Amino acid sequence: MKIAVVGAAGMVGSRVLTEAARRGHDLVAIVRTRRPEVPSVLVVEADAGDLHRMATVFAGTDAVVAAARPAPGEEHTVTATTSALLDAAATAGTRVLVVGGAAPLRVPGGGLVLDDPRYVPPEYRAIAGASAAQLDVCRAHPAADWVYLSPPAVLEPGPRTGDYRRGTTSLLTRPDGSSRISAEDLAAAVVDELENAGADRHFTVGY
Repeated sequence: MKIAVVGAAGMVGSRVLTEAARRGHDLVAIVRTRRPEVPSVLVVEADAGDLHRMATVFAGTDAVVAAARPAPGEEHTVTATTSALLDAAATAGTRVLVVGGAAPLRVPGGGLVLDDPRYVPPEYRAIAGASAAQLDVCRAHPAADWVYLSPPAVLEPGPRTGDYRRGTTSLLTRPDGSSRISAEDLAAAVVDELENAGADRHFTVGY
């Protein structure tokens, strides 16, 4: 499978590259400046919001992973960038998996993660709100073949176990209320979805 990874130098994107390379996939890494440390990968320097450039890069790919994250203070750019990526994927005729945020998930007992201070402290409110708006952009797109992955509340580097639970639109939590996964296991879930697509357009994973 030929997979293009947008944001390939970031925490999630770099691990998706590593996971997909381990499984023998053909990879295109799309970055702004910093190059990923994965051998035998075609690296393309481009702006994720450049529709025409992205459509050209996506041509001939089987799937796109959109894992780009905005810099602090640039959260307002998420919706426009996502819309451009969806347009580009639709033009290229390829499926796109958007790695978003936990904010649009429902918490046990009702309500959204976005509005629950246990999971979204004030300093993360801007990026959480952007991820909720990002899912709305996906849902409103008239043509793209998309799927949206919401990580759990805590996503950080850690071991790859290959063992995780999959859910749909509700936050996955442990008995103690925690909600987490390593970036390595999230990457495994991303490539699992690309290889064997599930039935849900919005899904989540967690321990």
